[in-house]
Amino acid sequence: MSELTLTVMRLGFLAVLWLFVIVAVQVIRSDLFGTRVTQRGSRREAGRQPQQAQRQAAAPPPQRQQPSGGGRQRRGAPTKLVVSEGTLTGTTVALQGQTITLGRAHDSTIVLDDDYASSRHARIYPDRDGQWIVEDLGSTNGTYLDRTRLTTPTPIPLGAPIRIGKTVIELRK
Repeated sequence: MSELTLTVMRLGFLAVLWLFVIVAVQVIRSDLFGTRVTQRGSRREAGRQPQQAQRQAAAPPPQRQQPSGGGRQRRGAPTKLVVSEGTLTGTTVALQGQTITLGRAHDSTIVLDDDYASSRHARIYPDRDGQWIVEDLGSTNGTYLDRTRLTTPTPIPLGAPIRIGKTVIELRK
């Protein structure tokens, strides 16, 4: 083999090695700091009202009131979120119409000490009809509802297991 061929092969190997290092650093960075989540309409509104669009992208979804019925929830509606498997087994969170965030980040409603959970993994929130919705926030390992990986915000049936890594969560009465 000529000297030129060996030099080109060495440079090619070095370039592939650096490419691998850069990709590995990006994966670790996104796992530690999470990914940026933007709302769908924020790009169009950014040109017209930049400050308002930034506030909307950073704010959680608006709190919606339960249907008026003297402050009662509808019959058969879940009242609590229960961790049924994982390191937090037995933990219960009362559902009071607020958004519940799940992940390894310290400001999450339920902080998961799980190697398979992202820092901002998923969120659970009520919709207008009082039904609860689970949404994966672009996690690496995914969020599963009844053995189905979530790709869009999905309504949660009562008692259906939501799996995030080794943690299983259910809505109960």
